[in-house]
Amino acid sequence: MIAYLEGTLRYLDATRAVVLTGGVGYNIHISLQTYYRLEGQKAASLEIYTHVREDALALYGFATSEEKLAFEKLISISGIGPTLAQKILSGIDAPDLADAVARGDARKLSSIPGVGKKTAERICLELRDKLAFGPHQPAAPSASRPSTDEDVHSALVNLGYKPAHADAALEKARQELGPEAEFSALLRAALRTLTK
Repeated sequence: MIAYLEGTLRYLDATRAVVLTGGVGYNIHISLQTYYRLEGQKAASLEIYTHVREDALALYGFATSEEKLAFEKLISISGIGPTLAQKILSGIDAPDLADAVARGDARKLSSIPGVGKKTAERICLELRDKLAFGPHQPAAPSASRPSTDEDVHSALVNLGYKPAHADAALEKARQELGPEAEFSALLRAALRTLTK
């Protein structure tokens, strides 16, 4: 079982990365939180969760051990598979998830696409005493680049948000951050608006 990968980052988008190590390129599913940390990098070091099914073997990668732990706790809950767990961690980072669970804030969790009220309540109930992290350190923003509104809108829609909601969140994020905001900062701000 693969538990850790380190190598050259050959491909990166909001949901997956390809890491070349030992002459083999590994396709790894990632959350937006991990994407933010890998953006602009040439090398990648990822904690890996290997998911094995009868018909497939999938790798899920995490920039931090906290995110991997949150993922493992989420998939231990009945009805939450790796894909939904990854969506949850794209909508909320591990320390914020732990905080929402500790406060029993099901409303915040149910604002993430794919997470209904009952699922959010079950997450709060089942993970109440199982998820705790130290102080949260946000990822450092990468260098500014030209406007990427279309890319951000597309990423939000791919995460399951309705186009109208994505438009409104993107507009608010653009007003907050200004015309020179780069992709990850803009996407992060739009997600914060959508998960309030």
